[in-house]
Amino acid sequence: MEKQDVLLSDVVIKFAGDSGDGMQLTGTQFTNNTALLGLDLATFPDFPAEIRAPQGTLPGVSGFQLHFSSDRVFTPGDMCDVLVAMNAAALKANLAFLKKGGRIIANIDGFDAKNLRLANYIDGINPLENGSLDSYDVIKIDVTKLTRETLKDFPELGMKEKDRAKNMFVLGFLYWMYNRSLDSTINYLEEKFGKKENILASNIKVLQAGYNYGDTTETFTTRYKVEKARMPAGTYRSIMGNQALAYGLIAASEKSGLPLFLGSYPITPASDILHELSRHKAFGVRTFQAEDEIAAITSAIGASYGGSLGVTTTSGPGMALKSEAMGLAVMLEIPLVIIDVQRGGPSTGLPTKTEQSDLLQAYYGRNGECPMPVIAAKTPSDCFNAVFEAVRISLQHMTPVIFLSDGYIANGAEPWRFPKSEDLQPIHVKFKTDLEEDEHKFLPYKRDEKLVRPWAIPGTPGLEHRIGGIEKQNITGNVSYDPENHQLMVNIREKKVENIADYIPLQTLDSGPEKGKVLVLGWGSTYGAIESAARQLQWEGHAVSHAHLRYLRPFPKNLGEILNNFETILVPEINNGQLIKIIRDKYLVDAKAYNKVKGVPIAKGELVEEIRKYL
Repeated sequence: MEKQDVLLSDVVIKFAGDSGDGMQLTGTQFTNNTALLGLDLATFPDFPAEIRAPQGTLPGVSGFQLHFSSDRVFTPGDMCDVLVAMNAAALKANLAFLKKGGRIIANIDGFDAKNLRLANYIDGINPLENGSLDSYDVIKIDVTKLTRETLKDFPELGMKEKDRAKNMFVLGFLYWMYNRSLDSTINYLEEKFGKKENILASNIKVLQAGYNYGDTTETFTTRYKVEKARMPAGTYRSIMGNQALAYGLIAASEKSGLPLFLGSYPITPASDILHELSRHKAFGVRTFQAEDEIAAITSAIGASYGGSLGVTTTSGPGMALKSEAMGLAVMLEIPLVIIDVQRGGPSTGLPTKTEQSDLLQAYYGRNGECPMPVIAAKTPSDCFNAVFEAVRISLQHMTPVIFLSDGYIANGAEPWRFPKSEDLQPIHVKFKTDLEEDEHKFLPYKRDEKLVRPWAIPGTPGLEHRIGGIEKQNITGNVSYDPENHQLMVNIREKKVENIADYIPLQTLDSGPEKGKVLVLGWGSTYGAIESAARQLQWEGHAVSHAHLRYLRPFPKNLGEILNNFETILVPEINNGQLIKIIRDKYLVDAKAYNKVKGVPIAKGELVEEIRKYL
């Protein structure tokens, strides 16, 4: 039967299966292939919280959602057009997020009696056979059987090894369905398994078999194509948030002339920053995997004291453990970047789920009066510029800075038009090297017009000084318990952070009119949902605007003026209401909250409906 091509503008695919089915790899490969075609995209990897949940169960489902389009993409999509379900649990966990009439690609082998029982289906009920999926386009493929048949000439591979390749069959079939070349994945396999000939040959053969299955099976008569996106000219690559963050730190190290030191204790979802930076020793990067969170941050403080760019990475539970050492860095007034890739819940919480749960901890979560600048990234690629800015502020204002990302940003991917080195502004760093004419002795807390103290490297002749966690006497840095001095130093440390507002850009609107009915004010990973919801309502003719905050402490100087231009301020957050408390306190506005605390991002559709309430 003759095959026909259909042109689409927008597709959302969800790959779902057991955590051992390779869905993250499949999704990543399809994403990289999509990026090479010049399409705009956004992804949402959905990992199981357990390291190894029982196979075939609902807690063990691993997912990867990809939204690609010839138009601008801001979110990984509210609902899927295509669901790849490798077993019954994957179908059950994700069916509610598939559009009516959407397509299900089901691996028949994953719907046997055992898998149905593990997925908590009633005995004798198979959703592929009982008519419950009649409103969907169901493609049933015995992926496991076809994979094994493809590899029958590989006797040296055991059955488990053969079955591991079944994700390549699905990937090959989807490459056929969406008019794709196999070359990018073959290149990846050659790089990964170049020294393991059997593994390489078997994976390539299964990938090609999946493609040929679509091409030769008469059931499939339609292929789809999405045109190249209309994006600003430039060279792009697909990048994940943690990757972009690591590259931003390296760029800041190069532009400041300081060696980069990362002291880190592995914690999901921040560990990949440590993994990525450890690969770049050629740039003078030093990484230290500490024995605990306290050792991690104090090693970074030591590196900063010695004249390096000190960085530490963590997630919410680790932030709590680092809090005393963060107070030490504030008291010392030395540069330090604390990166918090947020995840859900107190204690150990939801290790693989996203949340904007640590803003109040970043603002207030230390003993004493302990102000620190706070900066947040809004998308995976924005991590590069945002962390570069965090480093600049830390080095030029002699202060620790908290940088907020989250699990959604860290593991999500999007196209990145990366800058050239010459496009990045230098970060000017000045060490004190000798005494000034009017100085008889080094005064470590003598400040400039920004209230910034000098940075002296230990061992510099004539600049010996005392440093520690006890309160300082103004200017001299000597230990002081004097009440008036303590009041003065508390005020100075607060004023120094507030002064940073004079050295950051004014707030701008991301979209919409300067005055209007509703301003949707966001921070962090809510960016995509807010921007796409606002644009839809603007297209409908509503006076809705969107402003997204990078600088959370201090706020840009004109933020209050912007807020006063709108009848309603709506603050959507993936928490129980944190930014809104700060906004209400600082600007005395009756802002409205929209909160979602389910471990998943806010969807565009739900936000559109919420904004409509105020129109």
